[in-house]
Amino acid sequence: MLEFWITKKLWHFNLDLHVKIGSQILVLCGPSGSGKTTVLHCLAGLLKPSAGFIKLNDRFLFSSGEKINIPTRLRNTGYLFQDYALFPHMTVRHNVMYGLKRKRRAGANVDAVELLKSFGVGHLADRYPGQLSGGEKQRVALARALAVQPQLLLLDEPFSALDKSTGESLRQEVKKLHRQWKIPFVLVSHDEEDAQFLGDVIVSLENGQLRGCSLQAVSG
Repeated sequence: MLEFWITKKLWHFNLDLHVKIGSQILVLCGPSGSGKTTVLHCLAGLLKPSAGFIKLNDRFLFSSGEKINIPTRLRNTGYLFQDYALFPHMTVRHNVMYGLKRKRRAGANVDAVELLKSFGVGHLADRYPGQLSGGEKQRVALARALAVQPQLLLLDEPFSALDKSTGESLRQEVKKLHRQWKIPFVLVSHDEEDAQFLGDVIVSLENGQLRGCSLQAVSG
């Protein structure tokens, strides 16, 4: 379960959002600059909210009242960045292996190539990101995000750089991944089709405020 109440003072508005979901897909939609990616950054620990809390499976990742702010590396979240953020100087294999050292110390057993094979890109393990198509980059980035066996997956505009056919195919894959992993996904999109196809809970933001929602989303 994921519940958060995030307030964040930004230069052009105050973000204020309270959402509670189970192991569902939450889609944050709205115009550019409405606060969607800021929410993701707060959930990941890349930004500190001005006030509020973030609770994942009964564990506080952030609480202004309790003065808790767990570092990003300890939050056990996967993050798929809009530009995929693959390291250009590393092979596909080493991109996926990045960050796994801590997991292995904790006893996790993750095989990078087997994970890549599950995304249909195992044959690309020794290539570099510059040699991949957009769809291949996204599959590699998803494999890297899930390699840490996260309890929460964050996806920032995952289909925006893809052509229509590839985007539709990868929407299906994300839906399938969610059924397999059974963890909360929080996805940012400006595309209504993405929201309707993927969203169990759809939240519409405008200037940092809730303008429309379904299911358990409530205004802060």
